[in-house]
Amino acid sequence: MAARFEYAQAEEIRDVLGRHGVRYLFIGKSGAILLGFPDTTQDADLFVEKSPENGRAAVCALRELGFDLSDTEAEQIVRGKDFVQLKNGPYDLDLVFAPDGIETFAEAWQTHLDVEGFPVCSLDHIIASKAATNRVKDRESLPRLRAFRDYWERTHRSGG
Repeated sequence: MAARFEYAQAEEIRDVLGRHGVRYLFIGKSGAILLGFPDTTQDADLFVEKSPENGRAAVCALRELGFDLSDTEAEQIVRGKDFVQLKNGPYDLDLVFAPDGIETFAEAWQTHLDVEGFPVCSLDHIIASKAATNRVKDRESLPRLRAFRDYWERTHRSGG
């Protein structure tokens, strides 16, 4: 049974990936939750910049976090395989190198939000990615995510 992903785990990811210089963004529901979206998730989703150097740094950071990466998983991360799902560590972690609905990491980075040191994809990009995946669970969460985005924009862009 998967445990719920917790804020302390997000802090650990932020701190260790930061020490290793990994370029990434929290995406998906874990990203929305860091922005205040009232929900829970079973895993963290990270949009990782695709480059061999960044992949090697990510492998080192993940091993420091306690992930028991196989040689195949390490190679997939260095290569930047579109999607790498890790269930061999202290919590479940999905690494996404090519999320649906987002053209490039550089595009997402331009509009990302920094929340208490957490690099988070913009809500527009989180919503675009969920809409593009077209999974039932994502389609069901889209109205709530869009309503949250509207609320977030009203409360954060009006100076309050």
